[in-house]
Amino acid sequence: MTFSQHLVLWVHVAFVIFTIGPVTLAISSTPRYIRRHNVQVVRYLSRITFVFVIGSLGVLIAGVALGQMLNVASKPWLIVSATLFLVAIVLLVLIVRDQRRAIRAMEETAEHAAAQAVASVETDAAVQESEASAAAEAEPAPAPAGAPHHLATVERGRIAMLGGVVSLIYLVILVLMIWNS
Repeated sequence: MTFSQHLVLWVHVAFVIFTIGPVTLAISSTPRYIRRHNVQVVRYLSRITFVFVIGSLGVLIAGVALGQMLNVASKPWLIVSATLFLVAIVLLVLIVRDQRRAIRAMEETAEHAAAQAVASVETDAAVQESEASAAAEAEPAPAPAGAPHHLATVERGRIAMLGGVVSLIYLVILVLMIWNS
């Protein structure tokens, strides 16, 4: 291998290490924090996922460049690997979308809970003033039909599922790369 081929190989490996690992960790951590309703952490993980998805395109670019330099770009294992990587990128974009939906749902749930608390405080004040009128106001407002909490739970499941598929795709690509090197 020439120096330029070694350089592109090291750039490719560096992109793999510094983008694929963090994005996989961020995706696998997201469902836990959705379950805990920690909006700040999920928002941070969503930003991390988005940034590293963009950065992981460097893996594909360096890999294709290296394949061209080594004259193996037309080999089936490299075409399959590049195709699988593109599928993983599309799935990662869907994961970012689902993370953002979960954030919105958790924020709506928090707003709904805050409105319930305010209504409860107002109801307690009304009870102290008048026992007769408090009976009608004491009933809590029903949750909306498309409850945001349920949506966050659905997104949590989708993120976990798609994250598992993306991780499996990365493992298949790794096996193809090592097996054919």
